[in-house]
Amino acid sequence: MAEQGRCCDLAALGEQGGAPPWEKSLGTYIGCFSDDGHERTLKGAVFYDLRKMTVSHCQDACAERSYVYAGLEAGAECYCGNRLPAMSVGLEECNHECKGEKGSVCGAVDRLSVYRVDELQPGSRKREWRTATYRGCFRLPENITHAFPSSLIQANVTVETCSGFCSQKEFPLAILRGWECYCAYPTPQFNLRDAMDSSVCGQDPEAQRLAEYCEVYQTPVQDTRCTDRRFLPNKSKVFVALSSFPGAGNTWARHLIEHATGFYTGSYYFDGTLYNKGFKGEKDHWRSRRTICVKTHESGRREIEMFDSAILLIRNPYRSLVAEFNRKCAGHLGYAADRNWKSKEWPDFVNSYASWWSSHVLDWLKYGKRLLVVHYEELRRSLVPTLREMVAFLNVSVSEERLLCVENNKEGSFRRRGRRSHDPEPFTPEMKDLINGYIQTVDQALRDHNWTGLPREYVPR
Repeated sequence: MAEQGRCCDLAALGEQGGAPPWEKSLGTYIGCFSDDGHERTLKGAVFYDLRKMTVSHCQDACAERSYVYAGLEAGAECYCGNRLPAMSVGLEECNHECKGEKGSVCGAVDRLSVYRVDELQPGSRKREWRTATYRGCFRLPENITHAFPSSLIQANVTVETCSGFCSQKEFPLAILRGWECYCAYPTPQFNLRDAMDSSVCGQDPEAQRLAEYCEVYQTPVQDTRCTDRRFLPNKSKVFVALSSFPGAGNTWARHLIEHATGFYTGSYYFDGTLYNKGFKGEKDHWRSRRTICVKTHESGRREIEMFDSAILLIRNPYRSLVAEFNRKCAGHLGYAADRNWKSKEWPDFVNSYASWWSSHVLDWLKYGKRLLVVHYEELRRSLVPTLREMVAFLNVSVSEERLLCVENNKEGSFRRRGRRSHDPEPFTPEMKDLINGYIQTVDQALRDHNWTGLPREYVPR
């Protein structure tokens, strides 16, 4: 009851003689909007912060990504997008205080406090072409009108103009053909897998217009066809693990699964950093059965037999050990410092963790009731076919367009940033002998259980 009173006081701040909460903001307050439909109101980037969410934090994040609107929900959630519904709801319905800023309003449950933020940075229009990434030169599809839903035809059209135009319309691809600009999504008819030599597109605009080729750029906005995620409408009857050794790409696999299926993944652990990056299932109890699968690094019979089935994700131990050492020393997206690699910490880590890499796979092969073995390297190399197999294992039907959407946004926010500071070959001959022995053991165990053995690239040559 006290909480309700506090919310009502927040909504009435303007009537009490003080400035309304939104007047403290740098962006332009648009209004309070409903967010309780099947699809998100703002479909672009999303992140949460249970402790420090502020209006300016959300506004800056959306402006930096070239979005027009920033919306705050439930005190701790931030959503970005370029389109809003025509009708808003009453201002009093947005009445939750921001977790990191007393006296400021951050929406409510299923309600968004929305700000216009494209005017926050004077150079925002110039940023758009800089953040448009060249994808290559491609042959035009047979039916341009069907493949490219929106277009802009004008003299002297530039990458900047085309990217800005398509970003406003929330298309991930900007396509240039002479003076013609088209906006599109990757589709089975235009999947960006067969790039031509770039010189084919390097003609003058008139010649390029007459040719059957086009230049394709990735706009700053996210492909919105696969951003909607929710908890399972009914408790899952099959309790599925997403199991891996640490550093094997579990977080990245969760990103792919969530965007492919439209359902949140859970975790045996709680990682606030991952929750803040949009993994809403991170905060859910791992046994709730409201998520499509549950991340775990556990092994051992008791822990494995709690699950009805599992996707077992395996990665080259050399890569896994480096990735996990980086995470332990510098977080999910950082790199360990030179001093970490040169200290006794690194050899001790290898001696301890290398055997765990092996025992983790062996235990799941032995005690797992129903398994799908996925190699991280194969997921990287052949994403759509491998992800299609994973989604089918989870008993979810997914369209080809949605899988292409995931492929178009496959990295998410999970690549490490910055410079690698360590020697690219941190393994001594003794370490290699140890790890190679475990590789041979796991390879044989996979074959004994009628699975394909480990990729040949696992053993250094």
